[in-house]
Amino acid sequence: MGRFPNIAASKAKTGAQKAKVYSSYAKEIYQVAKQGGTDPNGNLSLRHLIEKAKKEQVPQEVIKRAIDKVNSGVDESYTSVRYEGFASGGATVMVDCLTDNVNRTVSLVRNAFTKSKGKMGVSGSVSHMYEHLSVISVNNITEDEVLEALLNAGVDAKDVYTEDGNVNVYGEPNSLYDIKDAITSYKKDANFLVEEVTMLPSEMVILEGEDKENFEKLISMLDDIEDIQKVYHNVNL
Repeated sequence: MGRFPNIAASKAKTGAQKAKVYSSYAKEIYQVAKQGGTDPNGNLSLRHLIEKAKKEQVPQEVIKRAIDKVNSGVDESYTSVRYEGFASGGATVMVDCLTDNVNRTVSLVRNAFTKSKGKMGVSGSVSHMYEHLSVISVNNITEDEVLEALLNAGVDAKDVYTEDGNVNVYGEPNSLYDIKDAITSYKKDANFLVEEVTMLPSEMVILEGEDKENFEKLISMLDDIEDIQKVYHNVNL
């Protein structure tokens, strides 16, 4: 068992959740293509983002439309913002957004916290309790093979361990693609279940009763906000 929390399995997505996922990827792909170029061969961040989008079953036309916007000169401006706060019962929550209207987004996020008996905090009030890491979960390869692959490629990892037949690898945020490329080069048919840069809490909490209900309400309200890209929390579900 590694020193980091278990990697949660993805939940089945409803139609509304899928639409939000598509919209979220469309904005992120547009932003990355606008900043680094629309050719995935020359923009590695775009290439990996497209690969991730396809794994999430984002339709090809959604990906193409986002890139075509850049090629056709459509000028959209998105700002990355992070909001931090506390849910009912003292659980910590961080929300990463990509928005074209910060005032609208902060109002919606604050409303979600307020309506669920939580409160927003200032920048840094929560993030110091989390570690910024790249996370990979892969199977069809052994832990020893992963360690050898990383050693051969000269890539460092913070932790490598096997759980439920999957090898989990944690590294620095900027090491995600180095770790993935090292494993892929070593074993072409390695199957990646999780590959992301995330924020992992140093301690988990368990909520019960009304606190749990309020937390679930908060997460549900945040899920409905289109500008939100990711939600991090320390609640053991």
